[in-house]
Amino acid sequence: MTIAWRLAENILAVRHDVLPPEAVHWAKVGILDTVAVTLAGAPEECTRLTAALPGIAETQGPSQLFAMGRRASVLDAALINGVASHALDFDDVNNQIGGHPSVPLVPALFAVADLVGGVSGRDAIAAYVAGFEAETQIGLGVHYHHYNKGWHPTATLGIFGTVAVASRLMNFSVEQTAMALGMATSLASGVKANFGTMTKPLHVGHSLRNGVMAALLIRDGFTANAGAFEHKQGFFEVFNGAGTYDAERIFEGWGAPWNVTDPGPNLKAYPCCGSTHGAIDCALAIRGQDGFDTDEIASVEMLTDPKRLPHTDNPDPGSGLEAKFSVHYVVARGLLDGAVRLGDFENAAYDDATARALMAKVKTGAHPDMMDPDVDSYGAELTVTLNDGRTFSHRMDGAVLRGPARPMSDAELRAKFDDCAARAMPTEASAALFDRLSALEIEPDIAKISKLAAGVGAKDIRAAE
Repeated sequence: MTIAWRLAENILAVRHDVLPPEAVHWAKVGILDTVAVTLAGAPEECTRLTAALPGIAETQGPSQLFAMGRRASVLDAALINGVASHALDFDDVNNQIGGHPSVPLVPALFAVADLVGGVSGRDAIAAYVAGFEAETQIGLGVHYHHYNKGWHPTATLGIFGTVAVASRLMNFSVEQTAMALGMATSLASGVKANFGTMTKPLHVGHSLRNGVMAALLIRDGFTANAGAFEHKQGFFEVFNGAGTYDAERIFEGWGAPWNVTDPGPNLKAYPCCGSTHGAIDCALAIRGQDGFDTDEIASVEMLTDPKRLPHTDNPDPGSGLEAKFSVHYVVARGLLDGAVRLGDFENAAYDDATARALMAKVKTGAHPDMMDPDVDSYGAELTVTLNDGRTFSHRMDGAVLRGPARPMSDAELRAKFDDCAARAMPTEASAALFDRLSALEIEPDIAKISKLAAGVGAKDIRAAE
């Protein structure tokens, strides 16, 4: 039995009626948060440029483009909504996949549901859990070598989550699902060299489009090798290499517990690379202390897990996108403003003279307590030294991002949703969309939620009822 066949059996076996309540809850949170960040990312230039490609801008279809008030083909919707979902780097994180677990799933859920029709909220939740488990369990089998080698796992592993979602919504057999997974090994791509550019969110959109395309082709009789994971020239050997993966680990502990509950989708409180969030938490904690002004700062030392540094040790960002991957910038923002917001990465905010002056004082390094290569920590320790020699320090360990181990409150979750959705739709439409997503398990057809996500005003609220 091939790896793809075993994966397919597990993917198709997930049933909503036997999922524990916490799995349903965290699936709903992951879907809701991803819809929010997709709405916020829809106006971004990378999304706009993708949506304006020849053959896309002129074409209509069944699948809704979020916050754009028009529809496109299922493949174009997967591409464009996928780019939007990751455009702001505000989407959730999971260490097992080594990236962002929900964006390979949610745009596919809605695009395919719009195509096939009749997908209930319960169907969507079960598909999300199955896709989440597939991509994160594959991650356990190939990391950390896969991540450290330079692949962008959100795309290179997330594509298998996309295939899982599409296969379930298209009512595939085990054989069809295994074939689609095998095809996806040839369609996976994305290297971390493009982090800090528009190509990073394009990885996600491209991966989603490819995953949905694989399912559509298999549905219509296209063929692929269901043994393409373990083949001597297959996914494991080509993407990782001999001795750097453990295929059997993929199936250890499947659904016990479900990965969506532990470690779960870890939401971002700040719209930038998750590898900087421990440092931001430290900066905000120090900023909240009395006793000094930021113009008194002589130096700032930030120490973290060395795995966090290759893509964030950027003392001179040249754009808002690069600033999302500059721990120097976000620490300076946190110390200056006591917050890190969406607007801090827009309109050349990264080039503000006061922020630049403080960024120049930030030095980075590996924390001696966070060096374990088998522990993927988001922790950090920040020490601020003043001109008069006084120091202020704060350390973050354990749960840094906002998942099951450190959940957002209902108010925090709603505030993030409202802030994101406000960039794309009026308040009335945003409130209606939030309510429908919050009660997803009773939704008879999620195509009605897609219609709400069109973002063109209150008239569509009534049309979606």
